[in-house]
Amino acid sequence: MSFSLRTMVAADWPVVEAIYAAGMATGHATFETELPSWEQWDAAHLPAPRVAACSPAGAVLGWAALSPVSSRRAYRGVAEVSVYVAPLAWRRGVGSALLAAVIEASVSAGLWTLQASIFRENTSSLQLHQRHGFRIVGYRERIAERAGQWRDTMLLELRQPSSDLGSDPVQLEVHR
Repeated sequence: MSFSLRTMVAADWPVVEAIYAAGMATGHATFETELPSWEQWDAAHLPAPRVAACSPAGAVLGWAALSPVSSRRAYRGVAEVSVYVAPLAWRRGVGSALLAAVIEASVSAGLWTLQASIFRENTSSLQLHQRHGFRIVGYRERIAERAGQWRDTMLLELRQPSSDLGSDPVQLEVHR
């Protein structure tokens, strides 16, 4: 499948929303059950990076974006990854290209850790993230309820080496 990547813009929202709805309908992509408005979605995600994969005709096939994990300053360099692909583009390299692009752009954005919370049953997403260097750091049993059913998630993270931060950005100082 031929596609290109570009920055996702507000005008993409109707298709981004439809792709998000398709992921939501699987029951294995998000705990959310109602679609947000553009304003809600925009406020919940970092302004950059936001990436869209497009067909040669310009149709959006998928998107990736980052959400802050906390409003606390200490976590300013930590973000959660979202990658959604239209069903017609599943298993065609779109998700992999989107994830690679958002990982690369996150370094320039000053992020040092990316995380993903993925339903245990979503083996495709788990494998995709692991192929891109994410490691499983935990299993969260019955973390939240969706459609009356308690669900488990796997917590994955990717630590970004950065020239400003060194190879391990977390430097703990212990005072005794």
